[in-house]
Amino acid sequence: MANITFIARMTVKSGREAEFIELCKRLRAQVRAHEPGTVHYEFFRLREPRRFAVFESFADQAAEERHMHSAWLAEIAPPLLDCLEGDPPYVREYLDALD
Repeated sequence: MANITFIARMTVKSGREAEFIELCKRLRAQVRAHEPGTVHYEFFRLREPRRFAVFESFADQAAEERHMHSAWLAEIAPPLLDCLEGDPPYVREYLDALD
């Protein structure tokens, strides 16, 4: 099966950027250390104020599911999501290869 790849864009609540960035760094470190099925996992600051994105790519659906059920995501996601504003707090855009 093809990679599962997407970008998710989000807006961080005013005054919560430093906390959000620290949580993103912690999560990124855990993913890189413990998820060999994750092809790419990186957070980015967008050029609009308080806007961020995460680019995630998994080798297959099973790798994404392992990520979604990981202990580190269960620990870090709630405070990370609490830093976000909006309903929904992020918008995912799936990216499919041309071939």
